[in-house]
Amino acid sequence: MKYFLKKDSFLELLRYGITGAATTAVNYIVYIALLYFHWNYLVANTIAWIFAVAFAYVVNRNMVFHSENGILQEALSFVSMRFLTLLLENFLLFCLIQQLHFAPMFSKLTVSVVTVIGNYVICKCHIFVKGALHHE
Repeated sequence: MKYFLKKDSFLELLRYGITGAATTAVNYIVYIALLYFHWNYLVANTIAWIFAVAFAYVVNRNMVFHSENGILQEALSFVSMRFLTLLLENFLLFCLIQQLHFAPMFSKLTVSVVTVIGNYVICKCHIFVKGALHHE
């Protein structure tokens, strides 16, 4: 039984990595496009976050965690928890870009490591918990 739990956990982590890469691509494409058009990096990051979170919710719910929880309550929980990482990400971007004068793309890459790990833990432990939320 322990073998299957480990295998399932590995497959879940692998699926999370693949869908996370796609989510990151969505985030970066929007961020880079907005920077290209000279948007402020914090505004660009926030808009990119909106696109990435919408995409991430759908793929995490359906492809990674196979959730059967109520959609409305789960989506609100997902967005709320991810909002915390947006605040952290914008704060870290501000520190790296404004205070330390790092380039926006280098800063975004650096900050992404923190947010990807944080988002997985939040999803696994607080949002897509089997049977945690009532069905709609």
